[in-house]
Amino acid sequence: MIRCSPNGIFNAAMTTHSPAAAPENTGLALGFLGVLIFSLTLPATRVAVAELNPFFVAGGRSFLAGLIALAVVIVLRCPRPTLPQVRGLALTAIGVVFGFPFLTSWAMRTVPAAHGAVVVGLMPLATAAFGAFLMGERPSRGFWVAALVGSALVIGFALTLGAGSLHAADWALFAAILLGATGYTFGARVTRELGGWQTISWVLVISLPITGVVAWFTQPAAPASISVTAWSGFLYVAIMSQYVGFFAWYRGLDIGGVARVSQTQLTQIFLTMGFAALLIGETITLTMLVFAVAVVATVAIGRMMPVVRPQ
Repeated sequence: MIRCSPNGIFNAAMTTHSPAAAPENTGLALGFLGVLIFSLTLPATRVAVAELNPFFVAGGRSFLAGLIALAVVIVLRCPRPTLPQVRGLALTAIGVVFGFPFLTSWAMRTVPAAHGAVVVGLMPLATAAFGAFLMGERPSRGFWVAALVGSALVIGFALTLGAGSLHAADWALFAAILLGATGYTFGARVTRELGGWQTISWVLVISLPITGVVAWFTQPAAPASISVTAWSGFLYVAIMSQYVGFFAWYRGLDIGGVARVSQTQLTQIFLTMGFAALLIGETITLTMLVFAVAVVATVAIGRMMPVVRPQ
């Protein structure tokens, strides 16, 4: 039975592992599960915004996820977060409910999902940086060098496709990265007290008054005229990207360390590109593949570099 304990939803799965299993490895596995779920976000968003207002996709996905989360915390009788926890939840919401969803939804109107996937490859560096400043982690010099090289490759990729300049969609994606990384880090902090799935649940619940207003005023005038494909994309980002994926992601960041686990997100480049090609027929160019391989190679290097975590 799932209970409102900090680690309740993963307790059954974890008890089957050896007691000697390293928390870092478990955190990496959970982090990758979250990344796998998130890797469909940009393709699904691109499908949804082809017919739906991007602000409805962003606000509506969080509103629907918030209604589900509200039902969950009521049914499971989860205790209300304390005032200090609410502050952390509000800071988390700025990134994962408002910043990242709204900016990526707008960007997906003008750039392919595969393009966005490579640019969003900067997220691990940003998340590691916020983890270092806000959670007291101390990545080694080698770790930062690997992360910076990967980030430079991402910027080079964006400049290559933009003929030497960055487009408005690229700037929106960069802003989404910074806000998303902030939300990931504050969310990981609150997860230490509330647990991963409780954290994202309360983040969505406290955001309901705003996301509800946004969804109401941007909803389609004729919902029946929207294709099943577009609604399917919307439902995926609402249920999986905005809610379920965070169950594993926040728990992974908590037990494996923000700096270390955040680097698994660089593998999202390949996953998103693959899903974009498979599900919505986007063309994956040789340039995309070369940059993606080079960026992901920095993950393997960074994975070997030490990161000191506070005790």
